[in-house]
Amino acid sequence: MLSWKRLGALLGPLSVGGGLLALWQGAAHLAGHRSYLLPSPGETLAALIARADLLAHHAAVTGLEIGLGLVLGSLLGCLAALAIALSPLARRVLLPLLVISQAIPVFAIAPLLVLWLGYGLASKVAMTSLILFFPVSAAFLDGLRRTEPAWLDLARVMGASPLATLLRIRVPAALPALASGLRVATAVAPIGAVVGEWVGSSAGLGYLMLHANARMQVPLMFAALAVLATFSVLLYATVDRVLRALLPWQADSLPKSW
Repeated sequence: MLSWKRLGALLGPLSVGGGLLALWQGAAHLAGHRSYLLPSPGETLAALIARADLLAHHAAVTGLEIGLGLVLGSLLGCLAALAIALSPLARRVLLPLLVISQAIPVFAIAPLLVLWLGYGLASKVAMTSLILFFPVSAAFLDGLRRTEPAWLDLARVMGASPLATLLRIRVPAALPALASGLRVATAVAPIGAVVGEWVGSSAGLGYLMLHANARMQVPLMFAALAVLATFSVLLYATVDRVLRALLPWQADSLPKSW
């Protein structure tokens, strides 16, 4: 049986979800129940059930792109932050590149990635990695920069080398900041995969949405969008739970809503 505490924790998300479905149903009613403009939740659910196999196939492709891009982009972001913190030369070279990577819209280079890497998995993984590279590297670097000065003074007194200070003091102290960057990266990772699929692909939820829209199969397009949104929320919740388990000393001091 559910406890009152667990039931209260579920009540908030269920209320929000029910309110959004009610607004969606009301908007579909105002649109005159024209499914080619805005399908109702019932029509979207019917398309989701009828085309479950097709949606599952394309969701698996997009999920693989997001997962690989998240791992690769996070790894590259962490390595870049460590290099900048450890080496003045890397700081002079990589910091401008980090800024330039955000000055140029990533969406603008998506066609180039497809041209260079093809219509397969590689271009979508590269697009996802580029989108989440900056939030991971920026958050981790900020954490590395803001280590408690007293800890660094103690390391110098004890004769610790710069590398030992980085690995034993700065990195552990920066883990909460890195966790924040990873949460942001997890939230934006699906954008890179879907945009890459829109530019050029033969599979994936983004490809399926374009394919359904071109054929006026709007309920199927909304079903694909619902699958993508659900997958994104579950991915974020999973990463957040893992990070909380890995950083038990970073307590959540916000008051509980329910």
